[in-house]
Amino acid sequence: MNRRWVRRSLVALAVLVLAPLPAGAQAPIKIGEINTYSGIAAPFTGPYRQGVEMAVEEINAKGGALGRKIEVVFRDDKGQPAEAVKHAQELVANEKVALMAGTFLSNVGLAVSDWAKQNKALFVAAEPLTEALTWSKGHDHVFRVRPNTYEQGRMLAEKAGKMKYVKWATIGPNYEYGKRAWETFRDRLKELKSDAQVVGEQWPALGKVDASAEVGAILAKNPDALYVSLFGSDWLAFVREAQKRGLFQKMFVVGILLGEPEYIDPLKTEAPEGMLVTGYPWYDIQHPPHKEFVARFTKKTDHNPVLGSLVGYVTYLSIFEAIKKAGGTDTDKLVAAFRDLKVETPIGPISYRAVDGQSTMGAWVGMTKVDAKRGVGIMVNYEYVPGERVLPSADEVKKMRPGG
Repeated sequence: MNRRWVRRSLVALAVLVLAPLPAGAQAPIKIGEINTYSGIAAPFTGPYRQGVEMAVEEINAKGGALGRKIEVVFRDDKGQPAEAVKHAQELVANEKVALMAGTFLSNVGLAVSDWAKQNKALFVAAEPLTEALTWSKGHDHVFRVRPNTYEQGRMLAEKAGKMKYVKWATIGPNYEYGKRAWETFRDRLKELKSDAQVVGEQWPALGKVDASAEVGAILAKNPDALYVSLFGSDWLAFVREAQKRGLFQKMFVVGILLGEPEYIDPLKTEAPEGMLVTGYPWYDIQHPPHKEFVARFTKKTDHNPVLGSLVGYVTYLSIFEAIKKAGGTDTDKLVAAFRDLKVETPIGPISYRAVDGQSTMGAWVGMTKVDAKRGVGIMVNYEYVPGERVLPSADEVKKMRPGG
């Protein structure tokens, strides 16, 4: 065999092996998506995943991020912090993901965030609402999309504090989210209304509410108003028992999240009217980019969006913009890119604050009413409250953060 021919062939092969792949053929950018895709969270996380998939499809159709496709590796944490941490380890070590995103329950989000801190990995928390995530337990490697318990609690308290109700009771799931959702509302309410008093607190285990016993205990306290942070199947069971016993006619009800389609649509015409809630009136938002989002989502999935759909979509738009701003997937550069990152979303621009990683995404606050034509509960007399209107200042946040 001609030695010169062999040498030329080996050189040509080396060039082929070492040459960079064309943009369309480069290895994808992997993102690890950890979430509770089963159990009590499913009404939110199923549509959330559809929102994620729609965002990624649209990004990839336009050439991906920096010429590379986005690939999402999904994992179900089953609502268990230990399971979520196990997935985080596997995603980073084996799948080589550029970052992690997602989680639903606050205790799960805190566990993944702590692992990210210890291992210098980036975590973009989509849904877990406890304010501790970005404040008392915050760190440089965690960013959060949704408005937290502090923000939504204050939005509701600002309105409830102007009302006549003095004696308050509460019911919520007995874990991080439920407790913080109540405490932030209660503390702001007392600032606004000095004569407000708490006459009862009910803390059933998540997913195990005994509706008859809980409704009876609340009625026995005879409050003027009730603050509710139940959700999912717990909320549905509570409503049906409360309706039987006239609870909603005997007291004013404030519900964090309870205007979200995930939790009001399943009740259909049983939905309580006249509640003060945070939620998502997708059917009435006239902002043109949002109307286009609704049309695309409905066409793709053959059903209307819920808040999870929007949150999933916004989360991955944010990740895409951060990768573009960073110019790559280096963790330190991505962390720097998320600080003061500005993102155009279907509901308008949001940004991620450099001081704490909290986004300025807001929430809709209004009253519930049954829409007879649609056969479901809706939000009326609502307003969109931007996150920046209720977030603490940078100096206040620094006092709450570790080392502050």
